[in-house]
Amino acid sequence: MLKRSLTALLISAFACGILSAQGLAPIHQPTLTPQNSGTINGLIGVWPVNPQVVWACGRAGTFTVTTDGGQTWKAGVVPGAELLQFRDVQGFSASVAYLLSIGTSGDPTDFRIYKTVDGGATWTIQFENQNPNAFYDGFAFWTPHRGVAHSDSVNGVFPDLRTTDGATWQDISKDMPPALPGEASFASSGTCVTTQGGRNAWIATGGSAIARVLATRDGGGTWNAYNTPLVSSPSAGAFTVDFRNPFDGIVGGGDLDAGNPNNARTATSNDGGQTWILTNPPPVTGAIYGLSYVGHTGAGAGNNLGRAVVITANDGGAAWTPDEGNTWSTLPGVSGYWAVAFASPKAGWLVGTGGRILKISF
Repeated sequence: MLKRSLTALLISAFACGILSAQGLAPIHQPTLTPQNSGTINGLIGVWPVNPQVVWACGRAGTFTVTTDGGQTWKAGVVPGAELLQFRDVQGFSASVAYLLSIGTSGDPTDFRIYKTVDGGATWTIQFENQNPNAFYDGFAFWTPHRGVAHSDSVNGVFPDLRTTDGATWQDISKDMPPALPGEASFASSGTCVTTQGGRNAWIATGGSAIARVLATRDGGGTWNAYNTPLVSSPSAGAFTVDFRNPFDGIVGGGDLDAGNPNNARTATSNDGGQTWILTNPPPVTGAIYGLSYVGHTGAGAGNNLGRAVVITANDGGAAWTPDEGNTWSTLPGVSGYWAVAFASPKAGWLVGTGGRILKISF
């Protein structure tokens, strides 16, 4: 589902101490460092491969990549995609990355999946949609060869896709749960779909009477649907989801309706997404476009800060929590950002309007 983009002001954050709920050393307010993305086109998705290699993508067929932790970025435009928006990106090295596009012309073939194996010098179209009512919101991968792509529902069915070879995509709609009337996801940051480990994945939905999370434990072979307590309507629902291990995760959402801005919420699960409990309300408005655990994106347990999470809500602001939503701290002046992701606690990135990139380090 298409989202608006607003410009906003960025200023540096001040330092303060917040005690981690885990009883460890205090976690201080993060350092925020603007970087030059090499483009003025709005950026919508970001994927750190490691603290040095990061891919980002956005409007007007734009992608940008760094191999030195963001000191320098090299931006480009995918030939033939100049009128498209890249709503999701996932990289695996400085050479290999995937992009997912949407369009505004009403042409169903604007929804495409591209892949590069030479650092963005050339791109190959792997999938070009033919379904006139599909709207592909995001994708996520377990390995360079195994991943899933998710669409809004069409006539009660999710026309989702899976690749097992990193080259071809198969329809798995028959394996998906039946969709609720109007059920859809939000292409706000490429994080409506997330993977963890070798076979776990979750999809956040809204657009209907209930905001749900769709989950698989077997690499996309079978799926189950679970209700969340987030608000849901044609303009509202669950936008973004992340898991730090097979059981503990967080989902964020809200309402795009400007007349109903106070529904930004997060909820957590400790049973793999089967049940969800609202956290304390985060100090942002509108809808939470993206969120990420402060660790290695998609890696689960390991080099991370456990329960720490960063969220961003476009013009509604940005915030972080050291304890999965029990306590919150705003990121002062940070607005207009759509997506956030981490390679490590000291190497995270927010991307947003006007080609802005902000490195975030805890």
